[in-house]
Amino acid sequence: MKNKAIERANFFDTGYSYTLSLISGKYKPVILYCLMEYEPVRFNEMQRYIQNIADKTLSQNLKELEADGLINRKMYPQVPPKVEYTLTDRGHSLVKVLDKLCDWGNEHRNDL
Repeated sequence: MKNKAIERANFFDTGYSYTLSLISGKYKPVILYCLMEYEPVRFNEMQRYIQNIADKTLSQNLKELEADGLINRKMYPQVPPKVEYTLTDRGHSLVKVLDKLCDWGNEHRNDL
């Protein structure tokens, strides 16, 4: 027998889909985790933390997270330029979700 509810359902209308759209990708969760643990973080510090990430890739991910309202970018008027990144209130509210992912990983990392 067919499940009629799934025929009318659309994954992209769910909150789960929306959340994934904000944090999806190889580096966004890592950037958010870094800020969760160490904020404020400068660009070069984050690059060293993540390792093997190109300047352009890190910059693009930071811009997207900023556009989505999850991080703040603060530029200080000095030479050489100093830029720091922190979580916004919206970003901090996502920390609860990231904490749960971390808890699950700690509980299950040695399962297999």
